Parts: sequence; C-alpha cells; structure tokens
Amino acid sequence: MNAVPAKRPPGRGKILGVCLLGLFFVVPLAAAYIHFHTRIFIFDGLNGPEAPSIVAPETPANWRQFSAGGGARLAILLTDEDSGWLGLAHGLKSLGVPFRITRSAEEAVKHRTVLVYPYISGRVLKPDELRALAALPRSGGTLIAANVLGGGLNALFGFRETVGSRGRFALTFSETAHAWLGLTEPEEQSVRFGDAAKSAEAQLGTQGYLGASEALASFGDGSAAITRRRLPEGGAAYALGFDPGFLLLLGQNARGQDLERAYVNAFAPQNDVVLRLIRQIWRESEPLAVTLGRVPEGKSLAVVMTFDVDFTRSLPNAETYAELLKEKGVRGTFLIQTKYMRDHNDEIMLNAGTVQHLHRLKALGMELGSHTVAHARAMRRFEIGTGRERYPDYRPVVLGWDEARDGTVLGELRVSKFLIETLVPGAKVVSFRPGHLANPPSLAQAMEATGYRFSSTVTAGNALSHLPHRHTYGRGAKAETNTFEFPITVEDELLPLMGLRIKPSLALARKIGRDGGLFTVLIHPNILSHKLDFARTLIDELKGEAWFGALEDFGGWWAARDGVSLDAERGPEGTVLTLAAPGPVDRLALEIPAGWSLEGAGPQIRQAGRLVVIGRLEGSATLRFRLDRAGRPAQPVASLEGAAVAPTTPAETGFPALRGSVDRDARAPAALR
Repeated sequence: MNAVPAKRPPGRGKILGVCLLGLFFVVPLAAAYIHFHTRIFIFDGLNGPEAPSIVAPETPANWRQFSAGGGARLAILLTDEDSGWLGLAHGLKSLGVPFRITRSAEEAVKHRTVLVYPYISGRVLKPDELRALAALPRSGGTLIAANVLGGGLNALFGFRETVGSRGRFALTFSETAHAWLGLTEPEEQSVRFGDAAKSAEAQLGTQGYLGASEALASFGDGSAAITRRRLPEGGAAYALGFDPGFLLLLGQNARGQDLERAYVNAFAPQNDVVLRLIRQIWRESEPLAVTLGRVPEGKSLAVVMTFDVDFTRSLPNAETYAELLKEKGVRGTFLIQTKYMRDHNDEIMLNAGTVQHLHRLKALGMELGSHTVAHARAMRRFEIGTGRERYPDYRPVVLGWDEARDGTVLGELRVSKFLIETLVPGAKVVSFRPGHLANPPSLAQAMEATGYRFSSTVTAGNALSHLPHRHTYGRGAKAETNTFEFPITVEDELLPLMGLRIKPSLALARKIGRDGGLFTVLIHPNILSHKLDFARTLIDELKGEAWFGALEDFGGWWAARDGVSLDAERGPEGTVLTLAAPGPVDRLALEIPAGWSLEGAGPQIRQAGRLVVIGRLEGSATLRFRLDRAGRPAQPVASLEGAAVAPTTPAETGFPALRGSVDRDARAPAALR
C-alpha cells in the first residue's frame, strides 16, 4: 500500500499574495460602499416644499402704467412702443425723478420739460405735433430728444445734419459739461457703447450731429454726441445722439460686457451719469423739481454687508463676523449654501451638526438668505425646472469647474429656501445670490415664483451703475417682475488682499455717496484675519455718514420707495407737494429746490437745507412749502394731511434738532449744492 504524502501548508508568500489580491478587490468596494452612504446627509422626516412654484407667463409691460402725474413731472413723449422705454422708466425711478409717459404731443407740451423718446422723425410725428414741440423751448420750456432723425428740427437743436453709425464706441463730455454736471472723476467723463477690441460694431448704434453750435459731448470722430441750444426766450433744446433707454437696459440686464471698465472693486457710474444728465436738464427747466432720495434718512450712502457662506470652514467663522456686526450695531446678510451632498466643490455643508451655526446667526439678529444648494458655476445654463423640486429628492451634483448635473434654477431656489426656513424657526428667506454669480436668464421670474424679492447677483461694474433697479423678465426689454437687483460694489477674491484695500474702498464709497448710491460688500468668511479687519474698519469709518442694514432691510425700503408717487404744484400761497404710497415707507427723503421751507407744525418731519425726511409715509400726504425770497429757510416745521406718520427723532434721521434758522447746505448732497 502506497503511502499518501501529507499536504504541505501554504507558504507565507502565497498567503500574503491571496490577502493582497483580496484587498485589491475588497478595499475599493468597501470604500465605495462607505462613500456612497456618506455622500449625502438626509434630515429624518424632512420633505418639501409641498406647494409647487408656478412661474408666471411673460406679460409685456404697458407704458400706460406710467401715464399719470402732474405738470411738474418730466414728460416722456413715446414715439415707438417697441423700444427700450422700460429701461428708461426703471432708471428714472431708481434716481427718484418723477415722470409720466404719453403718446400725445399735445399732452407732453403741457409740461415744462419734454423728452422725446426713442427718436424724432416726420415718420412718427405729424407736422402739427412737430410744431408744438418746436414751440416749447421758444416759450421758455425745454425739449430733449434722443436721436433726431428728421422732422425739420435740426436748426432748433443747433446742428446741421445727422450721421448714423455703429462704429462709435464712446462719447466724451466737454469741460463745460464737467462743471455743469459735477463730473469730477475720470470714470464720469465718458460713456461707452462698445469695445472695438472685441467687436467691429458697438453694442448700440449712435447718431453724430455735424455743425453743432454747442457740443456738451462728442464722439471719437468729432461729431457731437449731445448738443445744447439755449434760446433767447429762455428755453433750451438738447439732442442726444444715443438711445438712453437701451443703454440703461444693457446695464440693468447685465448684458453690457463690452461697456464695463472694471468688473468690480471700482467706480462704475456710467449709466448713473446718463440719468443725472436728464435730471439736471429737468431741474434747470422745472422750478418745482423735487426728487426722491435714494438712501433712508437722507444719508449719503447705503452700505449693505453680505457674506457668502459656501465653504465648510466658513460656518463657524460666520459667527465671528456676525458678532462683530452685532457689536457695531449693524445688521448683515449671511447667504447660506445648503449643500447636503459631497461633490467636486466641498464636503457636505448642511447636516445636524452645522445647523447650530445658522441658529446662532439668527440669534445675533442677522438676515439669512440663500446661496443655492449646489453653488454651481454651470447654473447659468440650468433649465428653469418644473417647480416641483423637493428635498431630499432634489440632488444636484457639481462634477467639475464648470460642470454639474441634475440641477435646475427653481430647484436651487425652492430647496435652499425650504431648508433654511424649516431648520431655523422664524427665518424668512427673501434674499438670494447664486454661486459664482451665475445669472441664468430665467432667474428673475424664478425668484418671483419662489417668494424671493431681492437679488445681489451682478457687480456694479457689470450693471454700469451704483443704484438698485427692478428686474425685467428674462433679462429682456418687454416685461418687468416684482424683484429687485442690488449690485455688488466690493468683493474679497481679487487681488490685492481685501485688508490691503481699505483706503481705496473708503474712497470708492465716498465717490458713490456724492449722489446717494449703494455700496454692497461681499465677504467670504472662509478666514478671519485681514477680512475681519476690513469689515471692522469699514464700519467704523462710515458709520457716522452712511446708513447700514441687511439686504432685506434696504430692499424692503427700496421696494416701498419704488411705489411712491410725487407731484408738486404752485398754489396761491406757496407750493403744494402731494405724495402717495401704496404701503408704509419709513425715513423717506425728499430733495427739494433751494429756499423752500415747510409750513405747519409737528415733529414728524425734519428739514435740513434741501433735504426733507419723513418719519413714516403711508397712504397719501400733502406737504406745503413757502419760498423765502431772502434765500434763508424759516424755522422748518411740517404737517401731513391724510397720512399715518410715526415720530422721528434726530438720532433716527441723522439730523440735529431744528431750532431757528439752519444752513440749507449743511447736509445736502454735493450734487444739490
């Protein structure tokens, strides 16, 4: 019988090989399993929002909604409804100039100042209408025309002929215009229409006026861009060689990439200068010219501190910034990314452990806004979505620098708002900023459908303005929404470091404050150090002269102000100013002509020179003024008829208690002096 050889135990090398082979397959599978089950965090039992978001269809705006108003308003004679008139209307409302739009030349010439828009031509105006317009400056009124293309009025405007072109890329104001309009900064002294280095044609065509008797601005080819002719009868005629409404729309819709000089962290008043030009002409012609102030309390500047919380380490740091603001008596806006999935950008932002930071921000009195779910650069290409996106089924994933999947515009808005409002009791999310400032065409109507009111999505450089404005539907020219844009002035990502930019930032703020503008600060609280120092120093330096508040605070005030109507008329014993507000407006400022003094009695209204601040306006109100011919306002007291008015203290208005006479220019913006 043959013996069976005993089996030899496997050698150590073979065992090691088998183990390594097992690890080669098992470890990746285990890692994948762990990654799959930890790449998303779901709050137990949390589902929503329940109600769908319905996007309203585009409804073209009707110029007739702006057709009411008295004779002291700027009259806009609309000669073509298929034009950029909506941009002009939104711009004038932002600046606070009361106006009315009409299609009737007979109605228009009842006003002392008429702007014919978008052009004058014998094709759109009848001979008798042209004669009525020509008679206005000859009777002491003022006629402004955009694009004089015909009608036999060349001599009235003081030029020989008109030459159109799309090859003019800028206009430059004359030295006379510098002094007349207060254009002290280089950025104010020219207006761009395109960039020849990027395109052979400008973004909008222009009309050059040849043989002009006076050119307030000229194109590069030497033709006049803005003409003025003062008539012996005391009237004046101005011709603009460009379309101001279309130019304003380019900025309001963030479509003026070839027009911007600097994207951010710079003075960008181009379209504000165009509006100031129109306001200056109207003020010179109309003795009853009163405008709405652009900052609560009549302050020179509105400062809105915003913080983009879009990095896991930013959450605890955000509390430190909020504590600083609380210490300084300032309310800021913290825009929260609600990412609950791990992706290319970062770890999970929102889970059971991080919600405490949002609670702390709310407890410190800060506004909580949305900074999307995914923070995707690709959001600018997202489809609008169904309006039924819900947590936790909505799962957008960022795959790379400019690549994402499964995201929609409505999903980003709906789900982020739902999470913040549900997880933080008492939070009401009305403010929004997309990651990377990605601005899809559907954003405004999607915001409106999901309950947002205020956006800070574009930079002032891209908006060509330091004023807020109402959004148009689809970033177009036909329809408007009930949401507003508040452009970003200063941010923290471009070099030099933010902490090294405090002096130029303060100088920039004061340039904007010369005519009551907005200064929005964007800080990512990923670090403290120099950014925290910047915030502290900025507040300390500007607190005495500027108004500070969260985006929802300023946005709510701005939206209420946007609904105010204002008319002035001369009465037998003085001037009567009538205001109407569909909702309450607190600390509304009015800019009045020199020498006006309020009549009546009561502590609700304060006057300091050419500024009047109303503690609270609700419903209709009548203010009466008398003119001090000696040029010194009498003791300013006031009355409101038919208005709900809350007492206003000197500390609230920023004005001293008014006793006896005051220096009318002590607190007036430089542009009013």
